[in-house]
Amino acid sequence: MEISGKVALVTGGATGLGRAFSEELLRYGAKVSICDLDSDAGENACEELGQKYGKDRVLFCHVDVTDYVQFEEGFQMTISEFDRLDIVVNNAEIMNDKFWELEVDVNLNGTIRGMLLALQYLGKNKEGHGGVVINIGSAQSFRPSISFSIYCASKHAILALSKSCGDAYHYNMTGVRVIALCPGILHDASSSTFADRFKSPSHEKAWQLDMKGQSPQKCEHVAKGLISIIKDGKSGSVWLIANEKPPKEVPYSSVTI
Repeated sequence: MEISGKVALVTGGATGLGRAFSEELLRYGAKVSICDLDSDAGENACEELGQKYGKDRVLFCHVDVTDYVQFEEGFQMTISEFDRLDIVVNNAEIMNDKFWELEVDVNLNGTIRGMLLALQYLGKNKEGHGGVVINIGSAQSFRPSISFSIYCASKHAILALSKSCGDAYHYNMTGVRVIALCPGILHDASSSTFADRFKSPSHEKAWQLDMKGQSPQKCEHVAKGLISIIKDGKSGSVWLIANEKPPKEVPYSSVTI
């Protein structure tokens, strides 16, 4: 897929990794709908990116991904403004095992809502013209996490969702590629950042074990990898971007019953 001229919707797009995704998509010629719960940050991102790339190419939608109706309104507002939608990046997440129910509702249920809405509005079987959905997992999607076990569980589920919805059976029917992108640790992620998010204070030592061998990377590095994955990634594929290295496709093994 060529990105220039396409329209992308990015959840959690106002700050951090989502902001980097939004800007990189704009840099490559897309129009971007920044969907975020934080109105102040969203309007600020829309203003700053609009000044840089053109105000007619950036839209802010106040969206809570735990609210299906409000989430759908974000899709509708995007299509109303830009006349189409081609790319959905389900990026919104929280990492806080103390509030595990909300964590699961945002990270997993929010992604499922975004996935279902994307299939509804992009699917060729629903009078759409196809497109691509990128579901954001984590480096912790591939192995157990002893520091953030519930966050880890929500991110493991992203791979199952993406592989299942990205299967050729669904792609041939909808024309929508579904891909999982799993970033490694980012520069702003440290044990001090998460000090009040561990289920127990003793988990800070576990965090150091979980992060062993991982080097922090910039959000911008991951965002650059997003572009190549959107362009060339096959439906159902899973990609890891870690330690400032280029995107690497990772096999998703399963047990044969």
